[in-house]
Amino acid sequence: MSGHSKFANIKHKKEKNDAAKGKIFTIIGREIAVAVKEGGPDPNNNFKLAGVIAKAKANNMPNDTIERGIKKAAGDVGNVNYEYVTYEGYGPNGIAIIVDALTDNKNRTAADVRSAFTKGQGNIGTPGCVSFMFDRRGQIIIDKEECGLEADDLMMTALDAGAEDFAEEEDSFEILTDPDGLEEVRKALEDAKIPMLSAEVTMIPQNYVELTDENAVRNLQKILDLLDASDDVQAVYHNWDE
Repeated sequence: MSGHSKFANIKHKKEKNDAAKGKIFTIIGREIAVAVKEGGPDPNNNFKLAGVIAKAKANNMPNDTIERGIKKAAGDVGNVNYEYVTYEGYGPNGIAIIVDALTDNKNRTAADVRSAFTKGQGNIGTPGCVSFMFDRRGQIIIDKEECGLEADDLMMTALDAGAEDFAEEEDSFEILTDPDGLEEVRKALEDAKIPMLSAEVTMIPQNYVELTDENAVRNLQKILDLLDASDDVQAVYHNWDE
């Protein structure tokens, strides 16, 4: 669930998503529960829930699964005790890493995150130590193979809906929005029958750092793999230029 972009190779991203689909659905299920607890089960009156539903759809979660999750959360509001927590730290060679987690046991999660950093020769820092190196943006990724529009037409559709930026890579398109404008742009693309690989608020590095030392690369990958393996970790952002 690494949330970085520059674009990962789409094929790799798909394979990773397929392999981690069970975890992704678990993550989204927790987010639905928290959103319903905070704002109720109606996405028309709960912007946060609407955003989670958009994320669920972008990850190909079936509509009936989404609806069951909302109903279950609505009937179980008093028992929802997840809370968001963010960790910041450094990987090898000063690579900046942000970890977003949603947990019912902060001690367990903190131990897991700290262990991941330690095993990869990194270290946890203080809140704010690396987040200033990132921009919080709404991000939509579209697979070129699945998009029926030419780049210029897609760009105009996105910009007309309120997108702030558009970029084209060899195998994908990236659309950036203000975080609060993500849902409006996503809805416009959905109405235009444009399939999206992902649509979420993310942290985008202002600059990327290359690693040339193979040992540093191995250690950083170890950190990322261990974080991805944690059920409590929602997303991981970093500024490594892969």
